[in-house]
Formats: sequence, structure tokens, C-alpha cells
Amino acid sequence: MFPAVSLLLLCVLAVTAKPVVVRDSPITLPIVRKLNLKGEATIADIDRARVQGFRDRSIATVHGASAAAAVLNVPVTNGLVQYTASVGVGSPATNYDLIVDTGSSNTWIGAGQSYKKTSTSKSTGSSVSVEYGSGSFSGTEYTDTVTLGSGLTITGQGIGVASRSEGFEGVDGILGIGPVDLTEGTVSRGGTVPTVTDNAFSQGLISAHEVGISFEPTTSDTSANGELTFGGTDSSKFTGSISFTPITGTSPASEYVGIDQSITYGSSSGTSVLTSTAGIVDTGTTLLYIATDALQRYLKAVGASSEPDEETGLYTISSANFAKLESLFFNIGSESFEFTANAQIWPRSLNSAIGGTSKNIYLVVNDIGSDTGSGLDFINGLVWLERFYFVFNVGASEVGFATTSFTHATTN
Repeated sequence: MFPAVSLLLLCVLAVTAKPVVVRDSPITLPIVRKLNLKGEATIADIDRARVQGFRDRSIATVHGASAAAAVLNVPVTNGLVQYTASVGVGSPATNYDLIVDTGSSNTWIGAGQSYKKTSTSKSTGSSVSVEYGSGSFSGTEYTDTVTLGSGLTITGQGIGVASRSEGFEGVDGILGIGPVDLTEGTVSRGGTVPTVTDNAFSQGLISAHEVGISFEPTTSDTSANGELTFGGTDSSKFTGSISFTPITGTSPASEYVGIDQSITYGSSSGTSVLTSTAGIVDTGTTLLYIATDALQRYLKAVGASSEPDEETGLYTISSANFAKLESLFFNIGSESFEFTANAQIWPRSLNSAIGGTSKNIYLVVNDIGSDTGSGLDFINGLVWLERFYFVFNVGASEVGFATTSFTHATTN
């Protein structure tokens, strides 16, 4: 469910940016976008492999603190497909570039740079293995000290050390910040492996059991444009108030950071594209995916091509129809979030970076591969998250969204 060997679009965590000081003394980690495109696979190919990984894992998996002291902000980088963070492991720490992923929960290293053991490294004696759709790893589970940014040091964090990995060129592994139940069955000793968010909260290092995520749209293949906030939210990154909705009860979306939503075109009560149904919000997916029948309604409404472009895997729209393109409205809980016409297209200055033609206008809405009713009918990926602030409140089993200064940006 991550980029295959043939294609890698990465975001690398900037550690040089100054921390953003917000309420409750948070630790901020800024994010940088870095584009590295190789091979013949398209963004859509990679994302769909990830979607299949979600479904396969759902079928295969059997699911059977004191007041915290602070909020910690951690910078992150947007790489057009993945965001990565520079994470310190050990004492003294070695920094590893790890994909920031809400769609998985194991933290592991060794895909690129090898694990450097220190006095804090302890083997658990258990093997660990995770399949991600278009990638995988296996190895040994350790516990070690993990440092995020300049102010968050977690002791005894479970860390997978890969002896084998596939599909992770250009990065060292994954920082998994999804629901902890996703780690069930991944280690031979059994049980779950608490995430960095879980351990930071249980160790009293952060003031709330949650993580806030800020991404920003960009037309550059490299730019610092995001952050993770552990233990709270950064009010400088959003406008208005955050609206929360509970994690969906519909499987398999309920096993991830899943929500219920409907989508309309033209207004919040306009033409129905997707009726109220379950899907997920995912930092590891690039595009916006909706059920096949919903996509057909959308393509017809906007006057787009009926088949995806062979070079990019994306659907195209003419300049004339783009000029008439209206907003999509995502109805989540009691709120409606406007996804503008500009937000619905790939950044035109980056067309060549994905193998496209400079004059074409590519839509970022794509086919999830099944009709409505599968229990995973949409994925709000990075192109969507770049327009809204995102909070995963682990402790309350809810997800929050807010508008940002980029919600109505015309960067594309």
C-alpha cells in the first residue's frame, strides 16, 4: 500500500525549521515536499495497490494514564505521494526518514539506512511482519528510545527492524500513527504494539491522546509545508473551529481512521455524487478515491473524460469545462466542507513530474475499484488533506476537520 519499487514520490521531514510555539508548549515538526518519480507505474496504480492492501489486511486480521504535560508539534514534508518525518532512534539517536502513515500503526526502520544499536536497544525476541499492498517488510521487533523533533523523547517504543523490505526505496521505513489494533497479529509474541502517540500519552509527554496534522498544497516538487502536532492542535494552522465526527462503525473502514460522509456537487445540497457511506482518511494515499458508481456520476457532472489517461492514470477535463467546474461538498457529521474547483485538479506545473502533458488538466478524483456498499467507499487522501486541518483523536475515537487558509487557494 506504499509506492512500489518502480515509482517513488516522497515527502521528507524538515528538521531545520523553527518549532511553532502554541498552547500547552507543543513540539512542532515541519514537513517538506520532495518529488522523486521513477518507472512506469502511475500514482493511481500505487494508490489502488494500497487500497487492495487495506481490504486484504481487513480480511486476514482477527481483532479480538496520568495527566499529560504538553502538546508537541513535529514538522513534516509533502512529497506528492507520501509524507516523511525525520525520527531519531536510540541514544545517541540516529535519524531515519520514515513515512508518516495513518493507514498503518507499526513503526519500523531498515528499508534504507540500517539500524544502529545503542545502549537503549532491546530485542523482544519476536519476529515482525507487515504487508502493505504494494510493499512489505519483515524482521525483528525491538524496543528503543524514539525522538520526534526537539522535545518529544519516548522510551521503550516498539520498533520493527527490517531484515527484508520491498517497495520502500528512498525511505528508511514507516512511522505508523493509525489505530493500534492494526498492529494485532504483526508480531510473533501476539498482542498489539502501542504507537508513538499511545506511548507519548501514557508516559505523560503530551497533554491529549491525539495528533493534529497540517498539510499545504504546493506547486513545487520540494517545499516545507506541513507539521504533526502530538498531544493537541496548532491553532495557527486552521481557521474557525474544528468539527469532530466519530469513527465509523462500518467495516472495514472502522478498522482504520474511518468516517461516514456524503459528497454532493455544486452545493452542500446539490447533485448527489456519493450517498452517506463509510470510508477512510489516509495520509498514505495521494489522490481522492470514490466508489466506481459515484465516480461515473462525478465524471458526467463535470464533463470529464470517460476513461483515465494512459500515461498518468488520471481523468482529464477540457479548459472549457474546467472554467465551469463547481465545488464538491463533503458532508461530514453536522458540517459541510467545500472542495473547490481548483482543489479538484492536479498542480499543472507538476504535470510532467507524473508523466503527463503540460497542457492537460488532470482531475485528482479517481476510482476506488468497487461500487458503493463495500464498507470502504472513499479515501480522502493527501490532495484532500492539503485543504483541511485533520485531527485523529485516539482517546475519544473521533476525527476532526477544520478549514485552513489553503481551503480556497488557487495554487493549481
